Amino acid sequence: MTSSGTNPPPGPASADGGSSASAAWELLLPAVSAPARRRGRALQSALRDAVRSGRLPAGTRLPASRELAADLGVSRGLVTEAYEQLTAESYLRSGRGAGTWVSGAVRPAAMVARDMSPRAPGVQVDFRPGTPDLALFPRSAWSAAHRSVLDRLPHSSLGYPDPRGLPELRVALASLLTRRRGVVADPERVVVCSGVAQATTLLGFVLRERGAAAVGVEDPGSPEHASLFASTGLTTIPLPLDDGGLAVGPLLRSGVRAVVTTPAHQFPTGIAYSAARRGALLDWARATSGLIMEDDYDGDFRYDRAPVGALQGLDPEHVVYTGSVSKSLAPGLRLGWLIAPASMTAEVVARKRTMDLGNPSVDQAVLAEFITGGGYDRQLRRCQRAYRERRDALTGALAEHFPGTEVSGIAAGLHIIAGLPEQAGPQDEFLRRAAAAGVALRPLSHCTADGAEDGTVRLVLGYAHLTPAAVEDGVRLLAQATRR
Repeated sequence: MTSSGTNPPPGPASADGGSSASAAWELLLPAVSAPARRRGRALQSALRDAVRSGRLPAGTRLPASRELAADLGVSRGLVTEAYEQLTAESYLRSGRGAGTWVSGAVRPAAMVARDMSPRAPGVQVDFRPGTPDLALFPRSAWSAAHRSVLDRLPHSSLGYPDPRGLPELRVALASLLTRRRGVVADPERVVVCSGVAQATTLLGFVLRERGAAAVGVEDPGSPEHASLFASTGLTTIPLPLDDGGLAVGPLLRSGVRAVVTTPAHQFPTGIAYSAARRGALLDWARATSGLIMEDDYDGDFRYDRAPVGALQGLDPEHVVYTGSVSKSLAPGLRLGWLIAPASMTAEVVARKRTMDLGNPSVDQAVLAEFITGGGYDRQLRRCQRAYRERRDALTGALAEHFPGTEVSGIAAGLHIIAGLPEQAGPQDEFLRRAAAAGVALRPLSHCTADGAEDGTVRLVLGYAHLTPAAVEDGVRLLAQATRR
């Protein structure tokens, strides 16, 4: 007897001669407890899911409709309708006098969901750059902004948004970027994107439609730029740097009419473009009708002085400005922005519309609330203090455990370039020993076009996601593992 006081169906035979009665019975019990008006659909859905999942395998004979209806306590018509519907969909098969069976048409899908996000299994200390401290995400303040937004957001805002972004967010971003980064920001030309990655591809598609075949990129530079532009049909031309920034001579000789730069804090070398070089790049853009994409990926984080203002503020008609909250809040939010020249804005917006119809409205409204309520400025100050302390911890630990290390670049951002002393030995052996000890590193050569190494150990070390204690422990572990 079951808990309902009735007996289960008397054992329909499965393909191998066994009984599937108990399986069918247990799977359908939740469905028949649904409200009467939804019971038929619930029964069909339960049967369908049981077949899809393989819990009722192909060849299983189901109870007769009269038996199953009696044992479930529902009308026979409800069961008959479910059998007929699933037979029409090919989940079941039946024949006059032959009963109802699970058909062989269904191939249960494997219930596997892999996590393909960038992770480092087995790594004890990860010094690779690019990740902020996600523990600093302002959960309480963000949650409060989220509640406030949901309380007041009009129903109309939950429809398809303006592909440029919600007006209130574009106004908030324009005000923020004008105040903090010296950007010339007309809200009508601000386009909310899924991070700088999407801003890059948007620009790439527009340039390709305008007839461009190639874009110049910094060398060394972000390895992501080449693959992002390649997805839009553009090739990338590596252009060398010198102490002032992107070298103008090679840029002129390359023949490209668009170039990607990180002038506030070059990735990965850590230099800030000199005033003379910034002016020379703008002269190139004006003389050639060229375009400069400014990737301001961590421009808010400068520890020894006020951050240098954005290049875009000097000539907004020749500079496309991009940025995001990936370093200040969290990359998982997928929120960034692009400010295009007036002559290009319509093309960027049209491409954004066809890519995704715009970013999620609620997320945009929450960010707007967070900015206008002062939460974003508070978050930047909090991160500034934490990351400066961690940078100091890293440089101090390197000085202690790798005396003679050269740290290059300005005191800014979320990473440093460390040139280790000769005692560290050849780079390939150093990296092998570090990996064996569970220390993840990125050599500077991974950020160059040819990947060439001169044998010395030069590393791009990220520190923002590590506490000061974790930084010191990590450098100590690295020293122990690589000691020759």
